[in-house]
Amino acid sequence: MELGRDSDTGGQVKYVVELSRALAKMPGVYRVDLFTRQISSPEVDWSYGEPTEMLTTAGEDTDADGNDVGESSGAYIIRIPFGPRDKYLHKELLWPYIQEFVDGALAHILNMSKVLGEQIGGGQPVWPYVIHGHYADAGDSASLLSGALNVPMVLTGHSLGRNKLEQLLKQGRQSKEDINSTYKIMRRIEGEELSLDAAELVITSTKQEIEEQWGLYDGFDVKLEKVLRARARRGVNCHGRYMPRMVVIPPGMDFSSVVVQEDAPEVDGELATLIGGTDGSSPKAIPAIWLEVMRFLTNPHKPMILALSRPDPKKNITTLLKAFGECRPLRELANLTLIMGNRDDIDEMSGGNASVLITVLKLIDKYDLYGLVAYPKHHKQYDVPDIYRLAANTKGVFINPALVEPFGLTLIEAAAHGLPMVATKNGGPVDIQRALNNGLLVDPHDQQGIADALLKLVSEKNLWHECRKNGWKNIHLYSWPEHCRTYLTRVAACRSRHPQWQTVTPGDEIAAEESSLNDSLKDVQDMSLRLSVDGDKSSLNGSLDPVAASSGDPELQDQVKRVLSKIKKPETNSKDTEGGKLENVASKYPILRRRRRLIVVTLDCYDSKGAPEKKMVQIVQDILKAVRLDTQTARVTGFAISTAMPVSETIEFLKSAKMQVNDFDALICSSGSEVYYPGTYTEEDGKLFPDPDYASHIAYRWGYEGLKKTIWKLMNPEREEKSSCFPSPIEEDVKSSNAHCVAYFVKDPSKVKKVEDLRQKLRMRGLRCHPMYCRNSTRMQVVPLLASRAQALRYLFVRWRLNVSNMFVIAGESGDTDYEELISGAHKTLIMKEVVTKGSEGLLRTTDLRDDIIPVDSPLITSTKGGATTEEIANALKVLSKASL
Repeated sequence: MELGRDSDTGGQVKYVVELSRALAKMPGVYRVDLFTRQISSPEVDWSYGEPTEMLTTAGEDTDADGNDVGESSGAYIIRIPFGPRDKYLHKELLWPYIQEFVDGALAHILNMSKVLGEQIGGGQPVWPYVIHGHYADAGDSASLLSGALNVPMVLTGHSLGRNKLEQLLKQGRQSKEDINSTYKIMRRIEGEELSLDAAELVITSTKQEIEEQWGLYDGFDVKLEKVLRARARRGVNCHGRYMPRMVVIPPGMDFSSVVVQEDAPEVDGELATLIGGTDGSSPKAIPAIWLEVMRFLTNPHKPMILALSRPDPKKNITTLLKAFGECRPLRELANLTLIMGNRDDIDEMSGGNASVLITVLKLIDKYDLYGLVAYPKHHKQYDVPDIYRLAANTKGVFINPALVEPFGLTLIEAAAHGLPMVATKNGGPVDIQRALNNGLLVDPHDQQGIADALLKLVSEKNLWHECRKNGWKNIHLYSWPEHCRTYLTRVAACRSRHPQWQTVTPGDEIAAEESSLNDSLKDVQDMSLRLSVDGDKSSLNGSLDPVAASSGDPELQDQVKRVLSKIKKPETNSKDTEGGKLENVASKYPILRRRRRLIVVTLDCYDSKGAPEKKMVQIVQDILKAVRLDTQTARVTGFAISTAMPVSETIEFLKSAKMQVNDFDALICSSGSEVYYPGTYTEEDGKLFPDPDYASHIAYRWGYEGLKKTIWKLMNPEREEKSSCFPSPIEEDVKSSNAHCVAYFVKDPSKVKKVEDLRQKLRMRGLRCHPMYCRNSTRMQVVPLLASRAQALRYLFVRWRLNVSNMFVIAGESGDTDYEELISGAHKTLIMKEVVTKGSEGLLRTTDLRDDIIPVDSPLITSTKGGATTEEIANALKVLSKASL
């Protein structure tokens, strides 16, 4: 890790690494995997290219009874390749590659579920207990992974887009358009809204974060959350409305590097005795970082005011420097040390960081602070405890003057090392000061107030000692074990979910496919984005780890037992295998399971009435012919159609094209709300029926009736308010509706709400779903949150082990409003130009975010020109088959 190298390697990175380590040490936790991006570039440390990095191990390989608990326990950093592998990209530029990350992570989780199943699951897959997303992009990713695996999701926002946008607009330096261009803020906010849709639990550091930051979002309302929770407790129907549960769990800290020293006698030469020189003795061995700091200072024995943060404008370092420079008593009494990340050349730094550093240098010169201010260029992570210790030995003060501080982990670290604090009154420091009572809070805009607070602490010895003792006395509240105990208790309250199939997969077919699965996953390294409680050393025999049991905490043991009790072990019952299948399910399983490649036709080619255009018939026929030109690959290649049409219309279309329905291994119908397997899942009269496992898979947070009533009200506000005969812009499409799809005819596209507007209104009412316009803007369909045509492909991967990277999606240049989701990802995409005359994108959103969703330079996306021949389609597919990330 290179903490502090830029704005993407700050306290959040340290937080998740330490959390992973701490969780892995808790009884009841078998394995913790921390997903991040793999980068092989000379711009960054070589370790960024390592696919797996062990953070900690669980220790012994057997429990007290001698039972083998597997070799994969512990905590790991797992690096997933996505985006340009040879480039370091800032987080704002990663948004178009999120779906590639999700598919890579999903491949690993499936692989690990099999590995862990062999080690500790009795041969049955072991699934993640929970998927925890940290920050907006990981939250977006976690929501897709949670949906693909049907596993509970937890979210920690760290810092939030809406709050950042609000603060930047208040500064008045940039317009909203400029802010969005720089920070991709609108895409980030949408990612956070999507995360709220899927999350069962949101962990915050402070109450202020819940009320003043998450309260800005459409997907969360404090009052509605309390009302819905109360209704749920009483067993009252919530009509499909849901709000995630918000809980405050302060971050922990690793105290292993902290040596708490009792106050020594007050001696002015305390630092001098450490470094030597007062009595002519040789200096003691001291940390190199001390020398690096002290070389800036004329009198290093003066109390040190320490600030440690990135040189980011929102960290407010320049106001601190002005306060110091303009307060003569403070300058005479103390030194100022600014640890502002790491830098080699300011000219090579990002604009905002470089601007802050240049301003710092100018202010030092303006106030002639040479010899009073230290600002070293480099420090290592292991130097940080020594920096705190240096400040404490000079009886100094730690300051965090940020405009807004979501939490303030450095304040906890400083308190642990015996440093009183001065901190911003905006955000997490309010809660920290309430708990520790070890300093003063200030208005970050009040320059004089900052100077006064600093002067008060460094000049009043009794106050300084009182704050130091208070910090040490209360610091245990922020230990990692304390955090993890609360965390696991909260996670245990989430509804236990994992992939479960009503239809039992025959065991004799599994062995035949194991080699195929291994082949399909051979490029996937040992990685995972989950914080999982998959089982533990004792999960094989139902008892807690004996070491933990003998060491003490009955409350902790109870909490862990509750966690373990929610882990449902798959039951192996021969009777189920022989006769426990769902009624009407044929004994034959989809041939899809034996395919190595899948061609997915997603051409949204409709006329003005929403009917398939005639040219679509010829194009689909040409695609089938193109694939069959290569007899070698044709034998292992399957076909699927993914469409907004209901299954009845899809079958009619295929018949009109004189194609057999059984030519297709899968039909993804009604915008991803149903999946069919022609020739397999059929009733006695030959009628297809949808995959029942997929139906239960997408049922999460689906409230059909409540949603239907709300949509009608939102689309017809005049009829509600005035009780008049205003014509409705929509009309229910009964034929296209099903148990997981509410469908409407769009009678007047100019009067319906755009998807982003409709979704906002639904979120504000606690309704979580996936609305979209389709079929040339002639239909509107609303499907469950976890359903979509893109997610249906991931379901096929999870259910039938057909790797997403072996899927070829064929689409037009435009399509339904879910078009963007279909293009990006680890699958291959062939875009056929001049096929789709008009799509429905005009009804998607006001702000164009397409470049933040679809990568412009992906090797996995290619195209054919208009009127492509069968041979040209075949050649394009051949080129794509050789492409890789």
